[in-house]
Amino acid sequence: MVLTRDEREQFLAEPHIAALSVAAGGDRAPLTVPVWYRYTPGSDVRVLTGAHSRKARLIEAAGRFTIMVDRLEPTVRYVTVEGPVTDVTPATRDDLHTVAARYLPPEKVDGYVDFAWEDHGDQVIFHLRPEHWLSSDLGTV
Repeated sequence: MVLTRDEREQFLAEPHIAALSVAAGGDRAPLTVPVWYRYTPGSDVRVLTGAHSRKARLIEAAGRFTIMVDRLEPTVRYVTVEGPVTDVTPATRDDLHTVAARYLPPEKVDGYVDFAWEDHGDQVIFHLRPEHWLSSDLGTV
């Protein structure tokens, strides 16, 4: 069953680990990596990543990417969204904290942010405008 717009946007807004795919060029398959992200229904998807990472370079070159989120319970469900990059902004420590708080237990967030801010180097946020959606709820299996 295809999800309604509200169902797919609400599902994407939940804190799933996304698989991000971006064209890798030449004779390479797309780069596909797990990412943390932020999304509020009706807005852009925001992905924070290393400013000098391979992923960032490929997203900049392609100008667009796809993310996919899924679950197995209580029903098998997935949502993919693909679209253009509408903005790239330097990430702040507060941005990192906001994303980490979405995925980690409260007592782990500050320690992770301290580590990541020092260890991961400059970070950027890619803003993706949802343009093409695929979604389904396959029921129980």
